[in-house]
Amino acid sequence: MSTPIHAHTLANGLLVLTREVHSAPVATSWIWYRVGSRNEPSGETGISHWVEHMLFKGTPSMPRGELDRLIARNGGVFNGFTWIDYTAYYETLPADRLELGLRIESDRMVNALFDPPEVESERTVIISELEGYANYPETWLDEAVKAMAFTVHPYHHPVIGYKSDLLAMTRDELYAYYHTFYAPNNAVLVLVGDFDTGALVRQVEQYFGPLPRGPALPAVRAVEPEPQGERRVTIRRPGPAQYVQIAYLAPDCRSPDFAPLAVLDAVLSGARPLSFMGGGAQTNRSARIYKALVETELAAAAWSAYAPTRDPFLFELNATVREGRAAAAVEAALLAEIDKIQQDGVTPEELARVLKQVRAQMAYNNESVTDQALQIGMWEMLDSFRRVETLPEELAAVTAEDVRRVARTYLTERRRVVGHFIPTEEQEHGA
Repeated sequence: MSTPIHAHTLANGLLVLTREVHSAPVATSWIWYRVGSRNEPSGETGISHWVEHMLFKGTPSMPRGELDRLIARNGGVFNGFTWIDYTAYYETLPADRLELGLRIESDRMVNALFDPPEVESERTVIISELEGYANYPETWLDEAVKAMAFTVHPYHHPVIGYKSDLLAMTRDELYAYYHTFYAPNNAVLVLVGDFDTGALVRQVEQYFGPLPRGPALPAVRAVEPEPQGERRVTIRRPGPAQYVQIAYLAPDCRSPDFAPLAVLDAVLSGARPLSFMGGGAQTNRSARIYKALVETELAAAAWSAYAPTRDPFLFELNATVREGRAAAAVEAALLAEIDKIQQDGVTPEELARVLKQVRAQMAYNNESVTDQALQIGMWEMLDSFRRVETLPEELAAVTAEDVRRVARTYLTERRRVVGHFIPTEEQEHGA
């Protein structure tokens, strides 16, 4: 990723980030909004995700279904997603069709319809989605652990929201939220691919320049207090297995301890992409947790997770308990791996191997123009797009003592939430 990133700000506050990549005749357009479940007031949980859905329902000049046809007809792909800190939409197209992405996103930034029948239709879709997640024991456990980990901060609630809020939300609330947060001064346009920057920026000015600035944005003032001791939660419901989740309140991505914690995560589970889509149950077979829990047949799967976030979030350990084993034994084994690093640290050879894995993952995660734009936009949402360029150096500078120090500082009993999912014997009434 040696090609420079250029920044250009329109008069209405829209930040435009461009990177020319001429390896293939492809380009991608991403629009990022500084809004996610972190911004949701009590009683409106899930509103960011619901608004994202509504932007696929049409505008006066682009009725419902036209967006799909336009993208398909021009050989492209598109999508959108909502996370705790941001919402994003993208179109990846043949390079000579990139203007279509600008037209789509400038239109729906201000002209989304929010037709009442579509709002009601989407209410049903989203509640069905929520109920689908509820079929998974991991959802129940994860939501319980996060609810206990965050007593003040809105990271407490799930991105999809609570069912009671989704049932009560009105079209006017959705539309007001859209007009508050969907504005040029709260957005970042990221363009990566086979184009001429000067000519493309002129097109951006044409499509986005006339759009008005939005209102002053409501601040998120909540700061999660320092934990004062271990908290525990047990979920008992029908399910196929026992699960263990251990979470520690950990620094946000702007902390000088972010890079050491990311390396610690890689030591435990193997290197994964540093994004909200990184992590997960795919643990490197050479990593500590795999050897300690999966190879010993304590767990069917086990992994750690640590993602970049705007505010302090969680460093997590997760495991699916193997049949015939106990959640308590798996919890003890996970904590034993943390204790080993706190007491003995990591060897120079292990650190060198992990850092090599991290560098390889960063390279793999930036092969396509779509992936590059994702990284640039995500880091601008959380801190600065310049982190894309400085992060490799930050990670390379991590020492074995740094890894041991952050394990001792943050992965402590005082900062810990422990969750167990224990399946009940029979299907409960109404479950």
